Amino acid sequence: MTDLRALLREVCGDDRAGEDGTDLFETGLLDSMAFIELFTRLEEEGYDLRPTRIDRTRLRTPESIEALLGEHAPPPPPGSTAD
Repeated sequence: MTDLRALLREVCGDDRAGEDGTDLFETGLLDSMAFIELFTRLEEEGYDLRPTRIDRTRLRTPESIEALLGEHAPPPPPGSTAD
């Protein structure tokens, strides 16, 4: 699974983006460019997310994004076994 907190810090360019309870919109950390970069990177990791179908509140904090990703986890690679 993607280290979401590290990814948020990277795409937002601020360590606060990975902290619990940070409102990514209110602080301006998740601006339009960071949003595009975040979704691009998550798609590269295999997440099938449709930004236009996701309620914006699901992207407000690191915790809410983690919950969203838990619901949309990519399938395991072919040939791998589940533990």
